[in-house]
Amino acid sequence: MERKGYGYYKVAAVTFPVTIGNTEENAENIIRYIEKALQEKVQLLVFPELSVTGYTCGDMFLRGELQRQAEKSLDKIRQATEKNNLLVCVGMPVNVQGRLFNCAVYLQNGEIKGAVPKTYVPNYGEFYEKRWFVSADLKTCEKIPILGREVPFSENLLLKGRNDVVIGTEICEDLWVSNPPSGLLSRAGATIIVNPSASNDVIGKRSYRYDLVKMQSGRCRAGYVYASCGAGESSTDLVFSGHCMIAENGRVLKEVADIMTDEAMITDVIDIERCVNDRCRYNSDLWGKCPDVMEVDITVEDREDLLPVAVDPYPFVPGDGGELKKRCEEILKLQERGLMQRLRAIKCSDVVLGLSGGLDSTLALVVCCEAFDRLSMDRKHIHCFSMPGFGTTEKTHSISEDLAKHFGVSFKEVNIREACLQHMRDIGHAEDVYDIAYENIQARERTQILFDYANMVNGIVIGTGDMSESALGWCTYNGDHMSNYAVNVGVPKTLVKWLIRYYADEYRIEVLKRVLDLPISPELLPAGKDGEIVQKTEESIGKYDLHDFFLYHFLRNGFGREKIKKLAQIAYPQVPEGEIEKTLAVFYSRMRTQQFKRSCIPDGVKIGSVALSPRGDLRLPSDLSALW
Repeated sequence: MERKGYGYYKVAAVTFPVTIGNTEENAENIIRYIEKALQEKVQLLVFPELSVTGYTCGDMFLRGELQRQAEKSLDKIRQATEKNNLLVCVGMPVNVQGRLFNCAVYLQNGEIKGAVPKTYVPNYGEFYEKRWFVSADLKTCEKIPILGREVPFSENLLLKGRNDVVIGTEICEDLWVSNPPSGLLSRAGATIIVNPSASNDVIGKRSYRYDLVKMQSGRCRAGYVYASCGAGESSTDLVFSGHCMIAENGRVLKEVADIMTDEAMITDVIDIERCVNDRCRYNSDLWGKCPDVMEVDITVEDREDLLPVAVDPYPFVPGDGGELKKRCEEILKLQERGLMQRLRAIKCSDVVLGLSGGLDSTLALVVCCEAFDRLSMDRKHIHCFSMPGFGTTEKTHSISEDLAKHFGVSFKEVNIREACLQHMRDIGHAEDVYDIAYENIQARERTQILFDYANMVNGIVIGTGDMSESALGWCTYNGDHMSNYAVNVGVPKTLVKWLIRYYADEYRIEVLKRVLDLPISPELLPAGKDGEIVQKTEESIGKYDLHDFFLYHFLRNGFGREKIKKLAQIAYPQVPEGEIEKTLAVFYSRMRTQQFKRSCIPDGVKIGSVALSPRGDLRLPSDLSALW
């Protein structure tokens, strides 16, 4: 069936001040939030554990009157779901053949879609639920009567709708055990896990709970909606904070901000498509045994208007300053470790690299210096070459000299102009025709110098190109495309900038700040009359900010072109839509046509979840006729 929309599903988690044992008043509050959710076009609304009665009723749970009142109030809630497609999950006690189960009950379109009993019933410390409730393991039937109708009754109930929306349920303690039910449910196809909870608070528990939800959503590669009770529950021995969270695939999208809140409804959209795509890619779980499940159909409307409110414009770069510093440190360590292992393995003590004064070669120099220091090797065995060509400016030339001087490495200059002119004469190329041959002649001349000198000193050539250039094929085949070991091959351009900035600030290196001020350029076309750089990469192919955004969502999330464009428009409201569309067209075209370069890229360490190595991460035919 054709999917409409962009693969999002809007969910909400609610905590409200319960009145213990007053099911009628609790139902009124639940209905109030149903109306609010309908106004906000929510598709799934989750209330806390035992929200119809309150969690702290104690021995009142054993009284038939409370159980009957709960079912009566459930009928009022059911009526509130008539004539709309909102799926509502509430918690209540359900008596089945003289056994009381702690259940999550689902309602939609005026119908009870099913009841899910809690599996792991806690009976330690402050919890003594076994005094009243039995485990789902003790159920003896698959259907039970609720409000005069037989409804599905199973801990393995899956609510299944269009567009890969499949909802499974675990209740509070189920999440805290060694093998949560959500793992098996997601293996059976659940793309959203619902957890109605009653989790009390003690020091440190909130952050632990946060990590549990985040990590379980990641392990299941699913959305996770967690709603816990709060105000109104008995404080005889405990306090409940009303902690609600919405997570997706290893990250928390939304959380109740107030540590102790009386009531709140948080909403967000879960990217079902991303979860499903990840399961296709990381498919180890598919080989495991799936549980026997009971499937029930639910209504899921096509929502072409459903998109996230905000999208991170820099998915490779952490937004938090402290986290960014940690990430930069970790990336440099990975690059450093990869180079160290290669040098150790081949018993090599000399490296050669071209030092242009630009971002990529500067980062490669930093990595080489860090690796040599860790190996207690003399930095003079890092051989840097400045190879001025037709487009080299005095500014970049002086920066390369100052970099070499600051870092204490060997530095040589070889002017390639005459060699390139001679080569042009040899093949009959005019000196004033600035075509692709004119540019590539210089790139290949530089590469020849580096490899020849590496042979002289029994060293290896260090590649400086980054992942963004590799994705776009923005390099000369068998020119700067080639090296013995490429230290930047796993680092996107937007992150290269931050790595240089981090290193400059951390060690107070002024020359690195000068590198950051330069426009990105291969400097292959002659400079202007004022001596400034004329050839600017981003004027030719578009902004690297956009290309890295496209690359992340194309490879990491497996999104299609239209969805990527929509997300980019949200992430970059200041960029004209025409520019986004034009740059996206360039990305798709070059991503498709430049695979022949990526098919033979040199070895280099993988840094993040997006990588282009043909030996592991991206295997595409070089003659691909279309790219989706």
